[in-house]
Amino acid sequence: MPTESQIQEALANVIDPNTGQSLVAARAVKNLRVEGGDVSLDVQLGYPAQSQHAELRRNVIAALRAVPGVANVSVQMSTKVEAHGVQRGVKLLPGVKNIIAVASGKGGVGKSTTAANLALALAAEGARVGLLDADIYGPSQQMMMGLSGRPESTDGQTMEPMENYGLQVMSIGLLMDADSPMIWRGPMATQALEQLLRQTHWQDLDYLIVDMPPGTGDIQLTLSQRVPLTGAVIVTTPQDIALLDARKGLKMFEKVQVPVLGIVENMAVYVCPNCGHSSHIFGEGGGAKMAGDYGVELLGSLPLDLRIREQADSGRPSVVADPEGAAALEYKTIARKVAVKVAERAKDYSTKFPTITISDT
Repeated sequence: MPTESQIQEALANVIDPNTGQSLVAARAVKNLRVEGGDVSLDVQLGYPAQSQHAELRRNVIAALRAVPGVANVSVQMSTKVEAHGVQRGVKLLPGVKNIIAVASGKGGVGKSTTAANLALALAAEGARVGLLDADIYGPSQQMMMGLSGRPESTDGQTMEPMENYGLQVMSIGLLMDADSPMIWRGPMATQALEQLLRQTHWQDLDYLIVDMPPGTGDIQLTLSQRVPLTGAVIVTTPQDIALLDARKGLKMFEKVQVPVLGIVENMAVYVCPNCGHSSHIFGEGGGAKMAGDYGVELLGSLPLDLRIREQADSGRPSVVADPEGAAALEYKTIARKVAVKVAERAKDYSTKFPTITISDT
């Protein structure tokens, strides 16, 4: 009959393709039971990867059935996302485990489209996800998410996020008329954004994706200091001018002690739908060079594709409009990489300790 040590040894050879670690080294094996020739266990990942559960489960079963004496194998796959550390002195947001900022140094690089698809991809992989549109002057997530109407309040103090495609969404665009410009100075915009963040009744989120305003001004800096950020994703195009501003955005997060999880390169290549010829309209290799210069990961590259724009404009971003399409699969790959980067961060234990109160007696 197989022993537990034999089972552990076999599991040590099963590699998680997303982390490069064995399931044993990653401490993903839970509730291992060996009864005669029957083996049962849970594999619990610290990040969402639902699309890969079936393959990983098959690999575990194949590895264990190769152990002499093993007759039956039962494997349950699950995900448990933990809260991870944020900037020193900033408290976590109630109902939210991890907040990820999606930022760019300048506008027009596809940041909002990336934020929307990243949030949808994390949800498609099995996470509970929220999306906050922090672009007070140019909100667009309500349009991309196909939302209309006004948020409701059940207690008169907080707003309920609006929901679509499995996401909890909040945007200033849901509170204002579509044609009304936000003629506010910086402090007013910052205050409005903090209210959106803290007075929304976020409900048990694994990740809150924040679509940051473009640039590195007062609003962006204040948000980076006050919002409990687990990490940031920088969006750029290969163009030198876009990269110049993206570098400033990256340095801003470094200064406020927010780890940059990686870089997403948008509009990397255009492939003609008629002849198949590819052109690097905005330059080539800029995202990879920036990633190498700053020691961060290039999470992925998206093409300059008319369908990505059309799908976002129609209120059905690529991940929901064409879940098995090339763009959606690339967004899901980026989402898994981001989630793995978050899972590698130190956990936040502040909510696990009791509150100590000292009083005179």
